[in-house]
Amino acid sequence: MAGYKLISGTANPEFAQKVAEFLGKELAEVQINRFSDGEINVNIVESVRGQDVFIIQPTCAPANDNLMELLIIVDALKRSSAGTINAVIPYFGYARQDRKAAPRVPISAKLVADMLETAGVKRVITIDLHAAQIQGFFNIPVDHLVGASLFVEHIRNKNLPNPIIASPDVGGVARARTYAEKLGYDLVIVDKKREKANVSEVMNIIGDVEGKDVIILDDMVDTAGTLTKAADALKAKGATSVMACCTHGVLSGPAFERIDNSSLDELVVTDTIPQKSNKKVTVLSAAEITAKAISRIYTNESIQSIFI
Repeated sequence: MAGYKLISGTANPEFAQKVAEFLGKELAEVQINRFSDGEINVNIVESVRGQDVFIIQPTCAPANDNLMELLIIVDALKRSSAGTINAVIPYFGYARQDRKAAPRVPISAKLVADMLETAGVKRVITIDLHAAQIQGFFNIPVDHLVGASLFVEHIRNKNLPNPIIASPDVGGVARARTYAEKLGYDLVIVDKKREKANVSEVMNIIGDVEGKDVIILDDMVDTAGTLTKAADALKAKGATSVMACCTHGVLSGPAFERIDNSSLDELVVTDTIPQKSNKKVTVLSAAEITAKAISRIYTNESIQSIFI
């Protein structure tokens, strides 16, 4: 398919390469370097004049560097007369700051949306936003893909004897219910109280998990404190096994140590963020659904069938 180009930033080049392979295309040549003080320098080697360009760059750690790199690539494309500039952000950073939950705090997700638009992005493609309302922070089209199809197939292939879906908190009930309905499983809720960022305490399990194979569904896992405490609480209530499916494996700080030492049997994540090898962590690729979205957007086809 001619007429559009794929560009990869440095945040997750392996993912970008997989997307390119699904599309049967080569990544456009781009030189991305850093000055000795950390400033980012970008040179688009190939001509992009009049081309539709898709930049593949999650804003994962180091989030500030990767976000700034994305903005600079966008500016380079705009000044190179690219036709349309589409930001493919598999993991959208700063999404946890999506509302004013306390006095004198920012709504960083809105700030990032404004920055992307100001830089010249005309469309955003992302996967499993932390909060769906972030789509409304943009005045440009946002294609919000879901990783559910990947997890549903993986869960079915497990052939668990007594499966049940668990929401890790009250806020995730809608997401968990979508999976439960798709799979035909019952639903339980982990009721927790969060004292401050990255710190949580499991309070209660709403529903019966005795003898059940529990599958926790969430959009992301960061330090894994909430997840591992939930797994411990579920096992304490009689769960036979606990598996978690989280689209974005941020897995920062003590995450791997907590996972290894917890009651969690398996954590399933996608490759929207580069992952380290771990015996309890299974990585599924979201490259194919991303590639399908890019292809259909370019040809002005519906992407509804990609959704669960």
